[in-house]
Amino acid sequence: MRWPVFFLIPIALTAFVAGQLFLKHAMESSAARGFRDSQVILFLVCGIFAMTIHFFVTLGLLGHLDLSYVYPFQGLSVIIISLAAAVVLKEKLTARLTIGTLLISAGIVLVSMS
Repeated sequence: MRWPVFFLIPIALTAFVAGQLFLKHAMESSAARGFRDSQVILFLVCGIFAMTIHFFVTLGLLGHLDLSYVYPFQGLSVIIISLAAAVVLKEKLTARLTIGTLLISAGIVLVSMS
């Protein structure tokens, strides 16, 4: 495995998490301001751009690595998005959500190890 892989996996993961956060913020803002507001449009564009980066970087990774290797890193996004949503979007992080997130992530790791 070459060094770009270790560089590209965090980029794909970061772009996915950022895209989710931008899109969530845009949708929440659109309820109050409407879709024609410049801030809503900016967050939508940033979210779509981040998700596009994630898509193409992941495609590149899948061209060089097995899906069973790439997918567990995508599973980390469940944990990172939950934590980022609590910090950035001020969403409530309950014990039930935390346990569920950890169980999902553990399941993805177990499946990838088989």
